[in-house]
Amino acid sequence: MSTGYKIADQSEVHFLTFVIVNWIDLFTRLEYRNILVDSLKYCQNNKGLEIYAWVVMSNHVHILCRSNSGDLSGTIRDLKKFSSRSFWEIINSPVESRSKWLVNLFRYEATKHSRNVNYQIWTHDNHAEEIYTNKFIDQKIEYIHNNPVKAGIVFRPEDYLYSSARDYCGEKGLIEVVVLK
Repeated sequence: MSTGYKIADQSEVHFLTFVIVNWIDLFTRLEYRNILVDSLKYCQNNKGLEIYAWVVMSNHVHILCRSNSGDLSGTIRDLKKFSSRSFWEIINSPVESRSKWLVNLFRYEATKHSRNVNYQIWTHDNHAEEIYTNKFIDQKIEYIHNNPVKAGIVFRPEDYLYSSARDYCGEKGLIEVVVLK
């Protein structure tokens, strides 16, 4: 079901939210977070993804970004497709103690959409909001960076490793970001 949040202008800056189906806490495990980080880096280096701010939470991702290639939807589709395949490999391996439970949930979710064949890990929508003003950019960056604080994971945004908050404090984060002043 569509939420109405579509990427209309493929070249503009957008605030996006990607969610794991049923808000399953997949990113509590390091392996999945690292796959996502590697996928974002790949999209930066090979698909023209420009990232301004980001955070990975236990079951969702927020990102402020744009596409230099003019195909933000395609880039995000490829990111979710590749990361899903990589997640699925781990889910079906002995290292995942929740394997049976996750396989059943993700297979069940696939039955709800004709686009899926075997499993669905990400929701289909991206909750895309086009950024129109500097004030809106500031609000979204603050929201992104304060997510781990509000969740009680850290006291200060820059203490959370899977976020661009460090970059905005003059430190080096995991992903190259364009810091907006």
